[in-house]
Amino acid sequence: MPVPVPRQRTTSAAPVVEAGTATGVDLTLLVIEDDPAGAFAVPELLDHAGTRLRIRTARNLTEAERLLTDDVHCILVDLALPGAGDDPLAPLHHVLRLAPRHAVLALAASSDAELAAEAVRVGAQDHLFREELDGRLLSRAIRYAVERKRADSAQVKLAESRLRAQENARLERGLLPTPLLEGSDLRFAARYRPGRSRALLGGDFYDTVRTPDGTVHAMIGDVCGHGPDEAALGVELRIAWRALTFAGLCGDELLSTLQRVLEHERESEEIFATLCTVDIAPDGRRAGLCLAGHPSPLIARHGWAAQLLPYEDSGPALGLLPRARWPRRQVELGPSWSLMMYTDGLIEGRSAGPGSPRLGQDGMVGMVNRQLAEGLRGEELLEAAVTEVRSLNGGELTDDVAVLLLDRRR
Repeated sequence: MPVPVPRQRTTSAAPVVEAGTATGVDLTLLVIEDDPAGAFAVPELLDHAGTRLRIRTARNLTEAERLLTDDVHCILVDLALPGAGDDPLAPLHHVLRLAPRHAVLALAASSDAELAAEAVRVGAQDHLFREELDGRLLSRAIRYAVERKRADSAQVKLAESRLRAQENARLERGLLPTPLLEGSDLRFAARYRPGRSRALLGGDFYDTVRTPDGTVHAMIGDVCGHGPDEAALGVELRIAWRALTFAGLCGDELLSTLQRVLEHERESEEIFATLCTVDIAPDGRRAGLCLAGHPSPLIARHGWAAQLLPYEDSGPALGLLPRARWPRRQVELGPSWSLMMYTDGLIEGRSAGPGSPRLGQDGMVGMVNRQLAEGLRGEELLEAAVTEVRSLNGGELTDDVAVLLLDRRR
């Protein structure tokens, strides 16, 4: 054993050993050793960092539990504590369960090298041999053990964070819509970009289904805000829309029912949602349009420049007026067309970088016409539109963006 040295005592019950000048970060060590005389000794420490090492001693695990407070940085547990029974590592297991967030060192005799190595494998940050122990080695071991424990804890938190992110991503992907267009000659494309960092789902939502009578119903909407609560509400509204559409509701009756769903599910009366619905007749030449405070779709007919569908009969956003009505307007589509539905994230970005006017619907129409003139269609057109809007904005868009495109070619 090292030669005992005098220990200074503070006003607390914990003995103190000075490590150079007291300019470094103080460390507190809890020693659990079967020594009735309390003879665990530490030689004078010459720590270049000026660390002051406080030492608390416990003769058994019960006493250690009483002395284990939040200011303890490291625990040195003697593997030779009595009462281990058939498991020589029982004291260490007890300490690891008792102090899962603390750094732990195992103390063993040099003849128990295999046991000391096993102690590290089961959870100790390091081991020390009693016969080789001196002050400099102990100081260094405590420092390393504390840093290893911090690194291990950070690694565990990182792994947990990654798992949560993967689970959230799987959940959000599962909540994104799968269009049901079997039997339709319409082609579908969509792009979705949430404004939330590292998210897959925002407050924007969309869906497209074909009912048994051959009508294709499309919808796009936007819950005000773009946090997880708004994303959840958007999913609820989308699922409700699909169910109500298959139940045969359309136009004002459908939107009135969705408003009741919104009123029941929202967290406050300040939450509202905009919505655009289109029901395309089985022959594909005409459609019914309903707008609830939402931007009007863009239509590009063969041989004509793209333009907005009429929006004079727009109703209010869902959740604003208790007894609102949403008229359904009949629009002619023609034999060959592309219909683009979008949320306001596509038009509220800047037109030429920070401080410039917003792109707006007119700017979007001009941009899409240029892209159509370049021969872009379908997925390529949507990708180009979202990419150019971001470029014009001068950086990432802060709002959610959802765009869907239905094409009919004859």
